[in-house]
Amino acid sequence: MKNKKLLKRIAAPVLGLSLIAPTTGLAEHHEATATTPASDLRSTLDQLLSEHYVLAVNAMVKDYNDAPDEEQAYAALEQNALDMTPAIESIYGAEGAQQFEDIFVNHNDYSPDFVEAAKSDDADLRAAAEAEVEEFTQEFGGFLATATEGNLPEEAAVEVLVAHEQDVINAFDSYVEGDYEAYFTHFMEGYDRMFDISKALSVAIVTQMPDNFEGSTADAPAADLRSTLNNLAAEHFALAVLSMQKGVSGAEDYDFATWAEDMHTDEFTAAIGSIYGEEGAAQFKQLWTGEHINAQADLVSATVAGDEEGIAAAKESLSMFTEEFGMFLATATEGNLPEDAAISSLKTHEDQVVKAFESYVAEDYQTSTDTFREGYAFMFGVGEALGDAIVKQMPDQFAADVPADMPNTGLGGAAEQQTPIAVWVAIATALFAAAGFAVKKNIANQE
Repeated sequence: MKNKKLLKRIAAPVLGLSLIAPTTGLAEHHEATATTPASDLRSTLDQLLSEHYVLAVNAMVKDYNDAPDEEQAYAALEQNALDMTPAIESIYGAEGAQQFEDIFVNHNDYSPDFVEAAKSDDADLRAAAEAEVEEFTQEFGGFLATATEGNLPEEAAVEVLVAHEQDVINAFDSYVEGDYEAYFTHFMEGYDRMFDISKALSVAIVTQMPDNFEGSTADAPAADLRSTLNNLAAEHFALAVLSMQKGVSGAEDYDFATWAEDMHTDEFTAAIGSIYGEEGAAQFKQLWTGEHINAQADLVSATVAGDEEGIAAAKESLSMFTEEFGMFLATATEGNLPEDAAISSLKTHEDQVVKAFESYVAEDYQTSTDTFREGYAFMFGVGEALGDAIVKQMPDQFAADVPADMPNTGLGGAAEQQTPIAVWVAIATALFAAAGFAVKKNIANQE
């Protein structure tokens, strides 16, 4: 993976939100901000599509292992698809939303077929499932092209959908083969691809109906930053919870799950070093790893051993992490990130990780699954608040919501990048707990 993730993005979910409702007077003020109608659209699609991918791969692996929470995993995958309907309806109306739902929800039906084919070594069932994938990519690609009036060309839509479906299949096949490094590599690459899809789709929609987005653009530098922040934050949450479940279950791929977390930590550390230097990066990694990642692993080990003192010690480490890392962020950002907001947001995040884990251990799989979705969604409030904070901190770098001014992320766009994208991600990482109040507001709105 190296530092490829530093060039990726994610989003903020408010299910049922009217994606084309005006939020700011951009046409009049042109103020640099990460909160625009177009950025809101992209963020919502980011969250829904990335969660679809995470839930799809997770459900298939649980099904293959006959996991006790297999039923809840598939139910979450279906609910995610249904959650997309209000978003689509707000753009294309009830008829378009129904057509979308009929195609998208039903495409989840072939996931169990791939699993059954792997379990029974049934080549015919596998071929039938692959044929369904082909049918879906063609049908859904055509739907997207028609809905966007060609602003997302059908050939391009089909191509990226084929790539997405292949990501899911590659991850699952690698797992079945016991090649767990390849499994997590495919998982992380496929996860990133969902943000390419949401960016392309949101750009097409905004181009199709620009008046509904008040002159804002989905591929502006601030929108890219907001998406990047959420990508990194949400993947951390997903890897943490899935890793802890694998650890307490004694899964064969547990070591590789922790390897994936290590790759993620390295990406964060490199980002911090790019702006705060080696000393700042070393301090970040010590806090992030010693009292955060390692503490979560210690909680798993103590739980398996039935060590109540160890469990208490691990939780105390997590509590210390929220305090010390909140202070670190406030100091590193020279007060642009208030310490209280940082600590509050970090505490909420840790509480959700622990609740998802402890519910799983208690065999309360519905609560565990629900908490996973809530915690995953919580990370998507981060991008809006942190992106906006960074944009306001460095307004010259985000002077206007115009694609020509955006940094070159390697994923499209025009102008030469004045500051490496790693710097933006570094600041984003350093600020990711700043979203305290805004994140809570987003979650409250969803409830």
